[in-house]
Amino acid sequence: MANMIETFRDGFRNPEIRKKMLYTIMIIILFRVGGNIPVPGIDRVAFTNLIERFGQLGSMMDIMSGGALKTVSIFAMGITPYINASIIIQLLTVAIPALERLAKEGETGRKKIQKITRITACGVALLQSIAFWYSTRSAGAATLPNWLNGILVILSFTAGSMIVVWMGESINAHGIGNGISIIIFSGIISRIPSMITNLWMYSKLWSEHINFFVSLLFVIIVVIAILAAIIGVLYVQMAERRIPVQYAKRIVGRKQYGGNATYLPIRVNQSGVLPVIFAMSILQLPNLIVSFFFANSTHPVAMWFKDIGTNPLYYIIQALLILGFTFFYSMIQFNPLEIANNLQKNGGFIPGIRPGRPTAEFIGGTSRRLCWFDALFLIIVTLAPMLVGTLTNTHGLWFGGTAIIIITGTCTELMDQLESHLMMRQHSGFLN
Repeated sequence: MANMIETFRDGFRNPEIRKKMLYTIMIIILFRVGGNIPVPGIDRVAFTNLIERFGQLGSMMDIMSGGALKTVSIFAMGITPYINASIIIQLLTVAIPALERLAKEGETGRKKIQKITRITACGVALLQSIAFWYSTRSAGAATLPNWLNGILVILSFTAGSMIVVWMGESINAHGIGNGISIIIFSGIISRIPSMITNLWMYSKLWSEHINFFVSLLFVIIVVIAILAAIIGVLYVQMAERRIPVQYAKRIVGRKQYGGNATYLPIRVNQSGVLPVIFAMSILQLPNLIVSFFFANSTHPVAMWFKDIGTNPLYYIIQALLILGFTFFYSMIQFNPLEIANNLQKNGGFIPGIRPGRPTAEFIGGTSRRLCWFDALFLIIVTLAPMLVGTLTNTHGLWFGGTAIIIITGTCTELMDQLESHLMMRQHSGFLN
């Protein structure tokens, strides 16, 4: 904590970094202000009642939007369409050779993929806005014709979602960086007071039916569990596997180069919180379709999807999705062969491992073993609060594990960004 405060203080003293920090804060304020601008043509009370019928799905969507969903704000869909578009493009990058070539073209290819992702996000936002309007059309205001009211609502939701995407990318360009995560982070932080209020209300409700000391003990256990989860998440996110690397000696003229020993760091949590977000986005799709288009249906299939949040199969599927996305993200972001080739070109080798492909296989095997631990950790932290919420009927707290991962992950990434900016601008140089 002291190191974090010191880093922020040092960053604020630097004029250029202070400008980036203030710009980021300004965007966050605009995001929070926009979250209170209502969409015209919708009855807020009727819309909120419809969203509450979605159960855990509605709670998750509301938290991801920073509470803008239940307030029927123009930012009601938040950053969700961009996340879904990112999932689609990353999956297609593996399947379509043209996108795979773009991903390997460095900065130029990355910018083209970002442009494709933005266009896809606009299409996803439009489709999701149509679904929102269709499922909540009974909450529409009667002052306009239905078709004109529908166009107004759809365009408002779509435009609001793309404005949020612009905010995230503007933080990347002119702010500290990692804009999308900061937008999600600010939305979750804004919901923490309501989570605390829910916990307090549940404790009062239990004290009326159970012993007061039992309810107080449960609250204390929840607080201790949250603190333990935060410490555990920080520990895993900062942990790394260090593979020893030795560089061969080279003699050029009368001087000797190389011969030093170092290590190759591989982070335990290589994928951050993305597998959890991707798994939730995939899982919410069938529930979203049923809740939107078949809200009044009594068909067994529709009822099964509506109540899937209380089905043990839901947790099994989410665990498998988190596991799959952890390995998938590591596969597309971590290239052991490229690392092995770079080591060989610079005269480096892992003691006891032959250079070239054996080194790549050793690094890849180490990374895969870390992925198993990372996936298991994400599954436990994500599903444990959800299971506790289902068993104790405290649905206002079910998002706690994922919120902790996002908050701690964003904070550590923000610290890394600030430290990198400070290192570039305050490096002492070789004269000192």
